[in-house]
Parts: sequence; C-alpha cells; structure tokens
Amino acid sequence: MKVIHVNEEAQRDACLARLCAEVYGQEAGLTPLVVFAGTRTVLFAQQAARLFAAVDAKGKPQALALLVLDKEGEGMTITHACTLDQLDAKQRLISELSLKAPLRVEVDTGEQEAFYRESGIKRWFGGVDGKRIGLGARHPAQNVRELAPTLGLDEALILRRFKHDPKAFEAAKQAFLSGLNDFPAAL
Repeated sequence: MKVIHVNEEAQRDACLARLCAEVYGQEAGLTPLVVFAGTRTVLFAQQAARLFAAVDAKGKPQALALLVLDKEGEGMTITHACTLDQLDAKQRLISELSLKAPLRVEVDTGEQEAFYRESGIKRWFGGVDGKRIGLGARHPAQNVRELAPTLGLDEALILRRFKHDPKAFEAAKQAFLSGLNDFPAAL
C-alpha cells in the first residue's frame, strides 16, 4: 500500500465528497455537504488542509484522511478518516502519516484511542470535555498547553449562506454529487 497526497483539484474534490459521505453517512442531513463545501472553499483555498489516500498496487483508493493545520502552522489534525476497501487500510494510512507529519488527533472513547495508539500516535494528554488528544512523534508540542487550536469551519455561517443564497447551495450540492459520481477507480 502506498500513501499519496491527493492535490489535483477534480480528484481531490471527488475524494473529499466520498470521505464526507463515508464519515457522516446518509442520515447526517446537510453536515456532509457543509463540511465538503467549507473544506473546498476555505481550507483548501487557504492551503490549510491536505487530503491523503492509501492506494493499492493498482492505485485503487483504500482509505482517505483529511488533515487540517493548526493556527500556528506547526501541526496537522486528522479531522476525518475512513476505510474504503481493505479493513486495515485506514490504520495503515494513519501509521504512514504519523511517520511523516506532525499529527494530532482528538478522540472521545478508549476504543478510538486504542486504534490511534496502534496507528503510531503514542503521546496522549487529557483535553477539554473529556476528550483525549494524541500526538505523533513529529508533532513539536511537549504538552497540551503548547497546542495551537486547529483551524475550523464556521458551519453555521455556511448554512446561513446556503439558506440565503440558493445558487450557492445548488452549486455546492452539484459539486458534491459530481464528486461522488466521479470518484476515481485509481489515483
């Protein structure tokens, strides 16, 4: 399995749409569309997010992960990740990324923490609201107080724009659906 940075716009949009659909599912209302639209128009536009894929020997995507920079530009938080085919592909993708990037994860459960520990995230701290924060070996922070906040999206603002600008909503919806329909068989 090989890890690639998906940076060609059409492939990136298709992979992002698939990632949002996989992570949120069909019962999530507008959330997948909001995250998709915001990531495309804000985070990607500002070069504040990166999309990575684990591919098999034929280039078929097996897992996807979205990494978002922190406000200081020192670390990258895994905000979304999914497995597409091989069961261990997501873990292998994160293991590879933990060797190359200053990774951070935030989890809610012991099961999630165990998954990320097995994926190479070895340093753990207590966070806000019972969350646990894990850091990869390349992350420069030595304690939780040194962590800069991860850049985020104002989902309420995106929803308001959709409500007040039907053309923007329709354009985002069409881009999302096109991405799902055009998901590449190989990268």
